[in-house]
Amino acid sequence: MLLLFPARTPISAPRDAQEFLKEQLAHIGHEEFVVLFLDTRHRLIKSETLFRGTIDGATVYPREVVKRALTLNASAVILAHNHPSGVAEPSEADRSITLKLSKALTLVEVRLLDHLIVGGEHVTSMAERGLV
Repeated sequence: MLLLFPARTPISAPRDAQEFLKEQLAHIGHEEFVVLFLDTRHRLIKSETLFRGTIDGATVYPREVVKRALTLNASAVILAHNHPSGVAEPSEADRSITLKLSKALTLVEVRLLDHLIVGGEHVTSMAERGLV
C-alpha cells in the first residue's frame, strides 16, 4: 500500500514525520512497516509500506529496505511501524532490527534518521532515546 504524503515535502522536524505516521498507522489492526525515503535535503521521495505482519509482529528484511533505498536514490530514511496493542515502547525485536537496518544502510551510505513506533495516539522515537 502506498501512503499518501506529497512527494518532495521537506521533513524539517521530527514532529512532521511523527504526526503523519501516527495518522497513517494508529488505526491498523496488524503491524505494518513503513519507510520514508528522503533525498539529501530530507525532502520526501516516497513513502511506502514495505512489510505487513500480524497483530504482534512483522518480518522485516534489511536487504529489501536497502534495495528500495538504492532504487529510489535515497540518501536518508525514516523507519516506522505500528504496535496494534497500543503500546509504543520499543521491544527487543525492534531494537535488533533497527541495529541491523542501520548497519546495512550505512554500508550503502544511506542515513537512518529515526525509527518511530506508533501505538495508538503515542509515538516513540528511537532516535530520541539514543537507540538509532
